[in-house]
Amino acid sequence: MNKQETIKPFKPKPNGRVVCNFSCGAASAVATKLAIKEYKTVQIIYCDTGSEHSDNKRFLTDCERWFGQKITILKSAKYKNIFEVFEKTRFLSSAYGAPCTGEMKKKPAQEFWRLGDTEIFGYTSDEQHRLERWKKDNPERIIKTPLIDKFLTKQDCYGALARAKIELPAQYKLGFNNNNCITCVKARDSLDYWRRVRKYHPLEFEKMAELEKDIGHAINRQTINGEKQPIFLDDIPPGDPIGRAPDIQCGLFCMAEMDA
Repeated sequence: MNKQETIKPFKPKPNGRVVCNFSCGAASAVATKLAIKEYKTVQIIYCDTGSEHSDNKRFLTDCERWFGQKITILKSAKYKNIFEVFEKTRFLSSAYGAPCTGEMKKKPAQEFWRLGDTEIFGYTSDEQHRLERWKKDNPERIIKTPLIDKFLTKQDCYGALARAKIELPAQYKLGFNNNNCITCVKARDSLDYWRRVRKYHPLEFEKMAELEKDIGHAINRQTINGEKQPIFLDDIPPGDPIGRAPDIQCGLFCMAEMDA
């Protein structure tokens, strides 16, 4: 090959199938609705981790009526919930991600995926940087982001659901910024997030606290005298959470970024 020649990135041809990645979040719901309007025929998938708020079933059913079609629910063939993943792998999380995302979301979705699928993701208008990083690291995937295309924010998505008379998932009402698993181990170094979990979901908090001690790994760290030190959930000082919980990304696109 001539030294001046460059290898062109692989770009697949669309196979005609449009796949909407629905996460039971506001943004993914509105992105799916926009995709249905544009493409008419779509496949909607939801990766059930077995560890999310029970109200998600209600939200999913409401969205099915809004979409006018059923959602395909994907589940791990190996694990029932995130706690089983942690117990079997003996690993909670690190700066590079968490095993639950790969086992409960990436693997089931990857088995459903076909080369040439046009994939719909709920990136909002302030997440253009995440989209560009995804495209750069995953040239074999065809990604569409209707919310970015229409300059829509998460708040715009809340409004769209309100106009459709769809009640937001319970986690949003409790001050969580995302509708992830109730105990999301990607909320590292966020004591306020875990105070919120402790306040509204004490049983799940206690279960995660026991698992931390069993594995011997603290999810969070706190800064003492300029140095970060681990702090177990049981040792988080008492008190109510302040403000909203952090924006925690969790899903197929998040896992792909971690891999890259």
